[in-house]
Amino acid sequence: MATISSGLTLTAPDIRLAKRLVVKIGSALLVDRRTGLKQGWLSALAMDVAEAKVRGADVVLVSSGSIALGRKVLNLGDGVLTLEQSQAAAAVGQIRLARAYEEVLAPHGITTAQVLVTLEDTEDRRRYLNSRATMETLLGLGVVPIVNENDTVATDEIRFGDNDRLAAQIAVTAGADQLVLLSDVDGFYTANPKEDATATRFDVVETITPEIEAMAGDPVSGMSKGGMKTKLLAAKTAVAGGCAMAIMEGSVLRPLKALAEGANRTWFVPAADPQVARKRWINAMKPKGDLVLDAGAVTALRAGKSLLPAGVTKVVGSFGRGEPVAILSPEGVVLGKGLVRYTSAEARKIAGHRSGEIETILGYQGRAALVHRDDMVV
Repeated sequence: MATISSGLTLTAPDIRLAKRLVVKIGSALLVDRRTGLKQGWLSALAMDVAEAKVRGADVVLVSSGSIALGRKVLNLGDGVLTLEQSQAAAAVGQIRLARAYEEVLAPHGITTAQVLVTLEDTEDRRRYLNSRATMETLLGLGVVPIVNENDTVATDEIRFGDNDRLAAQIAVTAGADQLVLLSDVDGFYTANPKEDATATRFDVVETITPEIEAMAGDPVSGMSKGGMKTKLLAAKTAVAGGCAMAIMEGSVLRPLKALAEGANRTWFVPAADPQVARKRWINAMKPKGDLVLDAGAVTALRAGKSLLPAGVTKVVGSFGRGEPVAILSPEGVVLGKGLVRYTSAEARKIAGHRSGEIETILGYQGRAALVHRDDMVV
């Protein structure tokens, strides 16, 4: 197997070196069926988040728990909920979940934001770019986003279905370099350790092979939906986006501190960092159109700047927001590719104009860049 179980060859990531960290919190860690929110555990996690922020890391929390909190308030019992009951419980629980994070992080001087998403938000390029821009702005302002699936509106066909995969997609969207799944198991095993006493844990997994996938078991928690199979799917998404992912048992107070100090865990390691992985992804796309630049825009792009409308002399083809376009020199030489933030019709209208004129031309306030440097390969 292309895996390492002892850590002798591969070096496991160090959470203390994370530049952008996403942490997924499962329902069973956050909510007790009888007593409700686990306030002490959450307050301890807030200390971990504050410590990461002091080190200079951006932090995003992907938190389950809204349905579990809401069903207790609504006295819906322990049975299986209908879709309508789940959505009602989520609507009630989301308010309490957001407030809980706000109250534990505020004493550390940390501002929080609630971000609710559905699967459609990451599959549609336009929504994806909007989500990425919003997340980047929040993190740039020092905010800790609290992300959850929008259970109040999501139906089966537009659901992630579990927050493991949601967390991985958020990690890729945000350009995170590390993702930690706080779970009810302390890593990935050769078999379910609660059923097989001979199961052994991997410290580091370099490649998720079919043999590794065959080892995945089923959920062992009564409240959590995500089993090891969903965690492997999350790991695939994360490492493909250049993000290392850890699975660890999260019920200990200050779990991120425990991880830094050597707690049991399994790390899945990527072959490239998030920026390189994203550039490869963009470069592999087939362009839907062309943007021809003037000489000044070419110089700006080579200096690492975003592409502004003023530097575009011609728009070729038909494309929508978020779709890939080729970026050409005045002589027609392909300089690179990028994800465009306007439709082809809008791009033609604003080409050659300053960003400050966009609102007057289009009738609404748009984004300053036609193609942002983070969405471009030159």
